[in-house]
Amino acid sequence: MAIEIGRFEGEWGELLELIDVAFSAPWSAAQLEAERRVWEPDRSIVAIDEKQLVGHTAAFSHRMTVPGAQVPMAGVTMVGVRATHRRRGILRDLMRAQLNEIHEAGTEPLAGLTASEAVIYGRFGYGLASDHQEIVVPKPARELRPVAGIDDVRIRYVDVRDTLAETAALRNKLATERVGMFEHDDRWQELVVSDNVMVNPANASALRCVLAERGGGLSGFAHYRTKRAEKGFVEVRRVHAVDLASHAALWRYLLEPDLLSETRYEALPSDDPLLDLLVDQRAPSPITRDGLWLRFVDLAPALAARTYARDIDVVLEVTDGFLPWNAGKWHLAGGPAGATCESTTRPADLSVDVRDLASVYLGKPSLVRLGAAGLAQEHTAGALEAAAQAFSTSRLPWLDTGF
Repeated sequence: MAIEIGRFEGEWGELLELIDVAFSAPWSAAQLEAERRVWEPDRSIVAIDEKQLVGHTAAFSHRMTVPGAQVPMAGVTMVGVRATHRRRGILRDLMRAQLNEIHEAGTEPLAGLTASEAVIYGRFGYGLASDHQEIVVPKPARELRPVAGIDDVRIRYVDVRDTLAETAALRNKLATERVGMFEHDDRWQELVVSDNVMVNPANASALRCVLAERGGGLSGFAHYRTKRAEKGFVEVRRVHAVDLASHAALWRYLLEPDLLSETRYEALPSDDPLLDLLVDQRAPSPITRDGLWLRFVDLAPALAARTYARDIDVVLEVTDGFLPWNAGKWHLAGGPAGATCESTTRPADLSVDVRDLASVYLGKPSLVRLGAAGLAQEHTAGALEAAAQAFSTSRLPWLDTGF
């Protein structure tokens, strides 16, 4: 019998065995409960072989910050296929069904995901649109360069749940200013303080919170855990601040743990000031990790939704082997005040695959870099450099919450 692809009509519990098998490691009860709270049942699509669930994909309804705007994005999640059914095109069929459904709904021009393996999703048109740094700072290397105002910041230890409304509001305000972040509604606010965030919680503390206060008001916060083991450490979960002094004060606190040897953070923004403020800049040994993988569901509205750093007037010839309605020539015109994007028959100034165009959509460098790699072709002299400048952003995109 043919494998059927369709909307999931069961209950959460029916997915658990498939999720457990597909991800090759058991999830804790806390992890599963956190996932259940944010799960949107009507967005689950499954593959069924003789009444057995053999594949699944789902999506969250996000609003993501892009340059100059917030845009609806389908956050693709819980993607898996049973090992017994791999190499049969099931993942491709699930991806196609999901993207077709998003396209037909017409409300989300973008889809995004975080990938368990980097080689999987490029073939479906997803491009790497943000990255971050994994760092480990030994305690002896904690010294920071002087920061004006740092001693005016009060650091106060608080209960993580008692202050959730305040910290979530501050984080959501900052999310509107940082490309690549998405809003946290009540469900996501609860998820980020749940006990599922440390993969190996043995000997670990509960999630802790400190506030930064300056001038009588909240100016930042940090979530972290401590872990006592043969080599104890601080595990930072998130740091958000409205100014540099508060940011530095929070990090000064996190880098000076009692009885622990180092501070770790897996998702530091690639342009975070900490990387420049540490006196020993070798100390964190940053490792670049992939963040958000982005896909144009509907190219024209997505390109028209953001603003551009400088005026742009370019015809892009885009290839898309997975979603044919995105392929063709598109006239993109606009600037800092807004943009339009329409189908055209004019000669192309640049040619690029949809995957590579998605990788620079949020401002991650750069079209010129793609050109140097042969992934963007210039047909009009100067078009590549001009478009690269227009797509650029003053801060690098950053996804602070994985999904």
